[in-house]
Amino acid sequence: MTEKHSLVLIPGLLCTGDLWRDQIDALDDIANITVADHTRDDTVPAIASRLLSEAPERFALAGLSMGGYIALEVMRQAPERVTHLAIMDSRAIADTPEEGQRRLDFINLVEKGSAFKGVTRSLLPILIHPSRLEDEELTDRIFKMAEDVGKEAFIRQERALLAREVLWDVLKTISCPTLVLSGADDKLIPASVQREMAVEIPTAQYVEIPECGHLPTMEEPEITSKYMRHWLARS
Repeated sequence: MTEKHSLVLIPGLLCTGDLWRDQIDALDDIANITVADHTRDDTVPAIASRLLSEAPERFALAGLSMGGYIALEVMRQAPERVTHLAIMDSRAIADTPEEGQRRLDFINLVEKGSAFKGVTRSLLPILIHPSRLEDEELTDRIFKMAEDVGKEAFIRQERALLAREVLWDVLKTISCPTLVLSGADDKLIPASVQREMAVEIPTAQYVEIPECGHLPTMEEPEITSKYMRHWLARS
């Protein structure tokens, strides 16, 4: 019997392990899976360092959105420990000034004691494909993840994202089998941005999932799991 992969999954901003629920189930036969904690530190390097201190010596790594930023920082700190890399709906470039200001505004709003909703219904159209907006099982899971992360961890996460470094130069140094996966209709991080990132990675396979937004692991779990299975089979 083939030895199982050690696979570490990193959720996105305001997401928990439930982001990866279907992949954890689908890949159980080929991977021993853990979900990294990205809620306790307020810089991306510190989050990556904690992940490395808690991870197996050698492991496959997948991150979505904020999780992708952290995964790239892991590749900067300890590339020799990562056997396979998957970056989903993420990027290696900095926020635009508008995006940075939006993060600051969110932090200020939350710190002033306004009721913490995390993800509101008005934010859903930039997170998921329009065809899924009435899918209550999906939207309830998104709301619940944000609620479970909570106000204090959200502020830490946003501060980490505000201060993160540009990791574009890391891309060309990546030598392990890499999957760059994007929802074709991601409104938060356009597929074109992710394609450009994939071109820079010598070992990248780029995949775009049609009629899918920013959360492919939840929106199109079977397709996402299929591509992850193929990715883990690469050597």
